[in-house]
Amino acid sequence: MIRKIEKKDRDVFLRLSEMFYASPAVAHEIPKEYHERTFCELMRSDEYADGYIVEADGKPVGIALTAKTYSREAGGKVLWLEELFILEEYRCLGLGREYFAFIEKYARDNGFVRIRLEVEAENVRARALYGRLGYEPLGYLQMVKELPL
Repeated sequence: MIRKIEKKDRDVFLRLSEMFYASPAVAHEIPKEYHERTFCELMRSDEYADGYIVEADGKPVGIALTAKTYSREAGGKVLWLEELFILEEYRCLGLGREYFAFIEKYARDNGFVRIRLEVEAENVRARALYGRLGYEPLGYLQMVKELPL
């Protein structure tokens, strides 16, 4: 089951978020305060981002985050799949596929014209899943510049 994150999920979110950023699926860890800041933003508004809890066997076993933007190149709103993390023991059980079905329906129902995601080149399992679901490489090299707050 996939459901929107709630205030009661704070500790679960923080634990799973920290596990995700310590995993090989992510290029680098982030400061601990960023996990808390993200949770606060998710609770503040759904204007920029949404958070979800992935459940199995009646308990939370994963988290997912999306961000919203507009792309002239795509001709409309774009939903960024920022993160999807499922505990190791719950992988390959169809939860990733269930999340994608859920989020693609959400995107269609809310006027998004594109779904975009990033994946580490070495994350072969995730890349294979995304390919089976119809996602294709975009061909851009992404660059960032961090700005101080």
